[in-house]
Amino acid sequence: MAKILKQGKSIEEIAQNDAKVSEIVSSILKRIENEGDAALRDFSKQFDKWSPEDFRLTKEQIEEIVSGVPEQTIDDIKFAQTQVRRFAEEQRKSMLDIEVETIPGVILGHKNIPINSVGCYIPGGRYPMVASAHMSVLTAKVAGVKRVIACTPPINGEIPTATVAAMHLAGADEIYILGGVQAMGGMAIGTETIKAVDMIVGPGNAFVAEAKRQLYGRVGIDLFAGPTETLVVADETADAEMIATDLLGQGEHGPTSPGALITTSEKLAEETVAEIERQLEVLPTADIARVSWNDYGKIVLVESREEALIEADKLAYEHVEILTEDPDYFLENMTNYGCLFLGPETNVAYGDKVIGTNHTLPTKGAARYTGGLWVGKFLKTCTYQKVSPEASAYVGKYAARLCQLENFAGHAEQALLRVRRYGKK
Repeated sequence: MAKILKQGKSIEEIAQNDAKVSEIVSSILKRIENEGDAALRDFSKQFDKWSPEDFRLTKEQIEEIVSGVPEQTIDDIKFAQTQVRRFAEEQRKSMLDIEVETIPGVILGHKNIPINSVGCYIPGGRYPMVASAHMSVLTAKVAGVKRVIACTPPINGEIPTATVAAMHLAGADEIYILGGVQAMGGMAIGTETIKAVDMIVGPGNAFVAEAKRQLYGRVGIDLFAGPTETLVVADETADAEMIATDLLGQGEHGPTSPGALITTSEKLAEETVAEIERQLEVLPTADIARVSWNDYGKIVLVESREEALIEADKLAYEHVEILTEDPDYFLENMTNYGCLFLGPETNVAYGDKVIGTNHTLPTKGAARYTGGLWVGKFLKTCTYQKVSPEASAYVGKYAARLCQLENFAGHAEQALLRVRRYGKK
């Protein structure tokens, strides 16, 4: 039976924090709705101390920024984008349009149609999330989206040049230096200078995630991506240094980022706790990672890999590293996760930055019902039908009787009209 060795904050405490965030976000979006650009400028001044003449970068500004980025950085960005593009293109190839004659004269089909316009949020702040440009902008372009706009916040009053370079190289049609809730609201609601999009995507902090939740319906979204989550499933073949490194490496994202260890070895659990404390003494981002581990860290001791699987599926975490003797057991049997990292040779940082799988993934249990951002999220699978006169008369008889069964007289008449018109005289 599973035994909790360490527990983070309760569901009730987390819910209280979420309620405060929701109220703040609602008021910001309401002002954007009513005041447009004026509200964006006020919030940008308040939160980012940023008030340029225009939030949108001109073509000349972008060219100047990109030309000033070190060559090595440009090469690294291009390498990462090549990996993301290649995997996204293979995913796109897997999504086929179909057309089939189900009965003589009845042609049914579906087409995968790209969304017309998408807004991508690229987080900034303490960490300029350059990789998010590859994951959102580039993936949308591979899907065939015609208009892709991208927003990222300034950092300490400066334009994040490497992020802008990544957005540009990924294919962004419009780039705005605008952050947080005001960026999400500007893209989804639209203002005098920002034409509203049909869908908003990308990761962000709790406020950005809540903005997506409140804007959903007005526009489409990729998924509700909250604070990053990392689970390590380990047995006695794993080592504490690697587990601690990988948990803290994700915990530095923010003070509310959950990290968990499920293990069959109590000795390994104890060694991991000690190793985490050792690494926190030297980790440059320990001020954040320590809070996330203390408040949201969790350790579960289980008796077998089968029990580890059950507990891992219950958590349904965003990132799941498998450090066990047989990682493929979890690949074959686990059902609730955002992305699996199988074996000690890989890790979450590879997925976050460079290897090619998308890093915008489900959190807060959403992995129970959805996967992460991918080419398919930017496509609408839309059906159609074509019917011959003879088939229309044939199907119409069935349709009319079934409509009458449900007391839909008008529906039935649609069918009967075809029966009279196309049936044998």
